[in-house]
Amino acid sequence: MIVAMSDVPSRLSVVTLGVRDLPRLRRFYRDLGWEEIPSGDDDWTGFLLGGVLLALYPVEELAAEAGAGEEAVPGWSGITLACNVDSPGQVDTAFTAAVAAGATAVAVPTDRSWGGRSAYIADLEGNRWEIAWASSARFDDRGALTGFGS
Repeated sequence: MIVAMSDVPSRLSVVTLGVRDLPRLRRFYRDLGWEEIPSGDDDWTGFLLGGVLLALYPVEELAAEAGAGEEAVPGWSGITLACNVDSPGQVDTAFTAAVAAGATAVAVPTDRSWGGRSAYIADLEGNRWEIAWASSARFDDRGALTGFGS
């Protein structure tokens, strides 16, 4: 099957670190002088770094959401990459296109408790990619992330 290039935008929007002590790591990045997104708290936060969001999320919750339970993926690094898309429906389209291109379906498109919609795939070497829509994500004309959160 041929995949339309527009079905999966060529964007790296978010790198998520699964963390064990979120308040501590949050303080560390703020102490570096990095600007935290307005909606950040001790449950989930992020720092906009040159067009990519560095997100901090509890490692257990990230593993559950990304279908990376310890037994399923020995040695999983606790890191996911994200391609944010422009609409909830585009999550489904991009997920289908990625699987058609050879990705492994990890977590089907789902409305998330945080208010967005996302799905997870694994590339040919098992790296986890989230295909996500979040109403608070803002992009420039090139597709670079320019803002996240309220």
